[in-house]
Amino acid sequence: MLSEAKGALEAWMRQAARADAVSLAEARPLSGGAIQENWLLEVDVQGGPFAGRQDLVLRTDAPSGVAVSHGRAEEFALLRAAIAAGVTVPEPLWLCEDPDILGKTFQVMRKVEGVALGTKVVKDPRLGGDRAGLAERLGRELARIHSVLPPHPGLEFLGAAPADPALADVAQLRAYVDALGEPRPVLEWGLRWAELHPPPPPEKLTLVHGDFRTGNYMVDETGLTAILDWEFAAWGDPARDLGWFCAACWRFGRNDLEAGGIAPRAAFYRGYEAESGRRIEAERVAYWEVMAHIRWDVIALQQGQRHLSGAERSLDLALTGRRAAELDLAILRLTPPEVWRSAG
Repeated sequence: MLSEAKGALEAWMRQAARADAVSLAEARPLSGGAIQENWLLEVDVQGGPFAGRQDLVLRTDAPSGVAVSHGRAEEFALLRAAIAAGVTVPEPLWLCEDPDILGKTFQVMRKVEGVALGTKVVKDPRLGGDRAGLAERLGRELARIHSVLPPHPGLEFLGAAPADPALADVAQLRAYVDALGEPRPVLEWGLRWAELHPPPPPEKLTLVHGDFRTGNYMVDETGLTAILDWEFAAWGDPARDLGWFCAACWRFGRNDLEAGGIAPRAAFYRGYEAESGRRIEAERVAYWEVMAHIRWDVIALQQGQRHLSGAERSLDLALTGRRAAELDLAILRLTPPEVWRSAG
């Protein structure tokens, strides 16, 4: 893709960087999520504030993008809001919405060094430095994300904050299940439980990352280098992010380490409470851990259906679809009949 548009991209970057000339020395694809396409750019810049060799990352939407995820323009705005709140993210440099350059919107950010792959982060103790310290740092980072409140300039695309985030999520997930067009009794069971046991709306709705977990942050040998992947950010209950991070489905086999498979939950909570000044409600987080398994179950089925329908043949999508069975089991374990109580 980039080789065919090299000249147009260089000309655009020259203007964006306020440079005399820009030469694209190398462009190679990077691994990334299923909903965005990432390219590493090695760029030589002559003149202007970015003069010299620059290692950059270009992000644009992949063909397999998810309809409810944010595009690159929205991600650019979210990264700017995150930086203003003190969150450690890759610096967003330039946004291009001109389809004449690459045929679609893209953004360019500074390259950040580190490893993000969840299985590697969990299994390699050389990454992330002190693990309790890493979990505490992540708690602080999440609290800074949650310091962004609606309404917020530049984030109007997020829409109005829901009056009841829990029930709004239940309704959204039920609509997704209905759209699958096949019986999913475990998901119906889980959604009914969630509908009967919602926590009251929080005192404050905040920006929630929406996918804050091991696998979506980068670390090197010393610690955290960046929080990644803001495609599902929204206004909501901050406990949703806490539950997603601690959910068993995102521990990559280290169920003994409840904070993302890297540390005890207490370290993560300690950092969050110290930065936010708010006590974490354990029962509220537990609810959102159940919802995390339901949401991931639905996403797995949606991704698997993309493959099975022929819309996009992909081994990764097919394997993701097979995760639904283990997520069904996790939902049943989290919502056995003895934990049901009267809604009235």
